[in-house]
Amino acid sequence: MTLVAWAEKAVVSATLASTNSRCEAGTKFQQRRQGVETHICGTPHFWCAPCTTRLQASNGNMTMNTAPPDTRNALRPSLPATTRRYLVQWIAAAALCCAVAGSVSATAPSPIIIQFSHVVKPDTAKGKAALRFKQLAESRTGGKVRVEVYPDSQLYKDREELDALRLGAVQMLATSLSKLAGLGGDDFLAFDLPFLFPDRAAYRAAVDGPLGVSLLKKLEPRGIKGLAFWDNGFKVFTANRPLQGVADFKGLKIRVQASKVLVAQMRALGSQESVSPLIDVRADLTSGKLDGQENTPTNIYTQGLHDVQSHLTVSNHGYLAYAVIVNKAFWEKLPAELRAILEGALRDATTFENSIAEADHHKALDRLKASGKLTLHTLTPHEAAQWRNAMAPVYQEARNWISAETLAALPVLPGAPP
Repeated sequence: MTLVAWAEKAVVSATLASTNSRCEAGTKFQQRRQGVETHICGTPHFWCAPCTTRLQASNGNMTMNTAPPDTRNALRPSLPATTRRYLVQWIAAAALCCAVAGSVSATAPSPIIIQFSHVVKPDTAKGKAALRFKQLAESRTGGKVRVEVYPDSQLYKDREELDALRLGAVQMLATSLSKLAGLGGDDFLAFDLPFLFPDRAAYRAAVDGPLGVSLLKKLEPRGIKGLAFWDNGFKVFTANRPLQGVADFKGLKIRVQASKVLVAQMRALGSQESVSPLIDVRADLTSGKLDGQENTPTNIYTQGLHDVQSHLTVSNHGYLAYAVIVNKAFWEKLPAELRAILEGALRDATTFENSIAEADHHKALDRLKASGKLTLHTLTPHEAAQWRNAMAPVYQEARNWISAETLAALPVLPGAPP
């Protein structure tokens, strides 16, 4: 096929793609926020409806799969002749330039790309640590590895990113422990138990010991390797009315992460739970779809949730933390010397993240107070006891999901019924 003929087919396929966004039956795809249609596997495609013609770019080799002529012609779009001619010429010229550039740089090895996706803002502890890992990895490997960090759900929303990681569309995530129950088993739900950890040290003792190691191992049969635990901090509640007594929750629709324990927690408080991606929470609060939410002060401040809520209760009822995970097949195929360097870079980035998370937590709470947009209330000991008593049944329910071995490995369960 001549270059111009190939370009002509590309114009047809791309034009069809502009009017259709369906892909092959049963094939998932991710509509990126930038408007770029990409399969969840990460390979870009031009699609024609209903997927009868496909032009796939794969490793520089272009392949055209076509439908029977009558179907294809029936779907062929019409373009003005001049526009069509210019598009054909432009695509052919671009392809030729790529071919020449490829031949010139054929001897220069391309860097290994690590796409690191997460769902919070860059100015959080997690966001800063992801950038620290990028800087350390690239400098220590002498440019042999390039880390592309995509914060704030730029690539994928909360649950989507796990599917993307398993399929190799991204190579690294720093995801909350709540999300890992669907992959590593319900034992990860233990970290969502209300009032489980009295302080950060108790949480670190749990994840830095044998329990943390065994939980990360549970991810490997699903094609994921766990590398580290990163901190965020204790969660608080916001709403458009005061949340002091348990009765204040009645009838409210509160956003939580996708966790059976968190759903049970909200029901125990008399609220209706809502599971939604972090990136959607501000809009849902603004529209009234949600009445409130739970999160850490850093996420509340950086996501601007205090702009659309009037009250915040410092409850410290749960601890939000993350696991840094990678696609196992990708990680194990890396050259051993590069993998060792990257593991060292991640250790240092982890030390950095965990050293700033608590300070960032308190700074964010101070900024929320100073904003003047929220009325803050800290639970009194009496109020905290009421909350704990109301949530105590969650522990009994959680025994249906979390193994006895994991529960036994946790610290004394202060929120559990006697």
